[in-house]
Order: sequence, then C-alpha cells, then structure tokens
Amino acid sequence: MKITFIQTGGTIDKDYPRTTKGYAFEISEPAVKRILEKLNPDFKYEIISALKKDSLEITPKDRLKIADVCKKTKSNKIIVTHGTDTMLETAKVLSTIKDKAIIITGAMRPERFTNSDASINIGMAIGALNILDKGVYIAMHGRVIRWDKCKRNMKTGQFIEI
Repeated sequence: MKITFIQTGGTIDKDYPRTTKGYAFEISEPAVKRILEKLNPDFKYEIISALKKDSLEITPKDRLKIADVCKKTKSNKIIVTHGTDTMLETAKVLSTIKDKAIIITGAMRPERFTNSDASINIGMAIGALNILDKGVYIAMHGRVIRWDKCKRNMKTGQFIEI
C-alpha cells in the first residue's frame, strides 16, 4: 500500500512565528511528516505540499489545483490535510475523482500543541484507507464520514453524519 499525503495548510500545519513579538501563526512544513516519523509506518508514502494556506483563504482555483494534484498522483489512496473551515467545499470539488479513495482531515489545534488532535485524525485516516471504497471522506472527531453525508455543527465545531 502507498499513501500520498497532500498538505494544503490549515490549523494542523500551523507553527509558532519565527519572529519576536509575533502572535500570528505561520504554516510551516507538513505536520504529517512529524507524525509519520513517530509512527514508523509499514507502508510506502509520499508527502506533497500543494498549498500552505488557512482554509478560509483557499480559492476555487486552489481547489482545482488540489484536485489536479490528486488526479496526477499514481497512488489511489490519498490523505489531504486541510483547515476545518472549508473542508466540505474542497471535498465537493474532489468528489469528481472517481478512481481513488481520498480522505480529508485536519486538526482543531496545531500538531505542535501537546493537546492536538492531529495525530489521532491522521492515524484514523490511515487506518480507514485500508478498508474504504473509492470516494471522498472527512476524518475528524473520531469518525470517518462520506463527504456528502457530512455537515459541520457550528455550535460544537464537530463534523457529524447527516
């Protein structure tokens, strides 16, 4: 099995600013790189950095770029790390890809934080790729849900099945 991880940015990849007196986080190297180093995985993988943006800044053109990267990779198992605010919009664009299993995941807190959910979300996505059929899914909050059966509860921030 080979998994392609595609970084788009979002909270999962946010890091402390490199400047003094800075308060805005920066999007740095893919968080999944650090997570996989801890995992010592028994599968082949590649990491592609497509974007380094907060998901609120992702444009329709950016979504087409993400889809293009997904289409061009030879792997038929893909995990896209993404900001939570616009995951579903990106999922809709990726749903045109019919020959791959694609999971979009992210984190509510940066991977650099000790109380981050990043590692569990990436681990859940990796495990789910072992058994999922082709299609696009959201992996967050202990669930993996087909994108078109998913919505976000704006009070809790959680992604839930509809």
